[in-house]
Formats: sequence, C-alpha cells, structure tokens
Amino acid sequence: MQKNELKMNFRKASEMDISIIVEMIADDELGKKRENFQNPLPKEYLNAFKKINSDENQELIVVENEKSEIIGTLQLSFIQYLTYRGGIRAQIEAVRIRKDKRGLGIGKTMFKWAINRAKERHAHLLQLTTDKTRPTAIKFYEDLGFKATHEGMKMHLK
Repeated sequence: MQKNELKMNFRKASEMDISIIVEMIADDELGKKRENFQNPLPKEYLNAFKKINSDENQELIVVENEKSEIIGTLQLSFIQYLTYRGGIRAQIEAVRIRKDKRGLGIGKTMFKWAINRAKERHAHLLQLTTDKTRPTAIKFYEDLGFKATHEGMKMHLK
C-alpha cells in the first residue's frame, strides 16, 4: 500500500480513548517528562477530557486505521477574537502518531484533515507551537506550509 492510499477514519475522541491518547502523548522525550501515563490513569486526564468534550470550541480527535486501531491524535481549539474583524483562529496541539506507524504519511494526512476542518469552522488561520528542540517537527511543519512569523513566549505558572 502506498502512502497516499492509507485509509483513515477521523472521529471525536470518546472517554474510552483517553488511555491510548495519553500513552501517545507521553511517548516521546518531552512527553515522558511532563505526562503521567499509568494504569489506571490519574483522574486529571478524565477531568480534562470532560472539559474538552463539553466545549464546542474544542475538538479532541483520534485517527483510526482500517482495522479501527487508534494510530494518531490531535486537538483543535477554535478561538474567537476581535481582531481580523472578529475572526476565528484555529490552534492545533498534541499531534501524535503511534510510534510504530510513523513515517507512513499519516501526519501529512492528519494535517490536511485539520486544515479542512479549520476551514469548515470558518477559521482564517491555523496556528501551532512546537518546541525548539524538535528540528524534525519544525521542518515537517515548514514543508506543510507553516511559517515562523511570530516569536512565541511562555510563562509556566506552577
């Protein structure tokens, strides 16, 4: 099967998917430092899922292969603001692909889906942040057409 022939299903995540999602989020060098993947999951993850799931401007998505196995996840947030004449900005976060499925073109397909979804929701912009220590990810995003137009800053509050 060629990369562009992969059959994937995109759907809103359910409570039953949380463990698989957290496992993917925790499965990299940065995720291992900040996540707490264990069985059972800490209740904070379920609490967060409930808040995300009840907010019409949040979409936690899972990606399934033809066998209905979850192979990827992403979260889209739709932010209403006053600039750009009351525009909507889409933010994509927590994009992860199951480790054994990387390099098959799944990420590119996920981003195409996310771009189309942002357009469906009338967003005029899709933005993301990525850690500066992830040069491969940065190159991937640039190849998709993302541009580093702003300097981002963060302040951890804990």
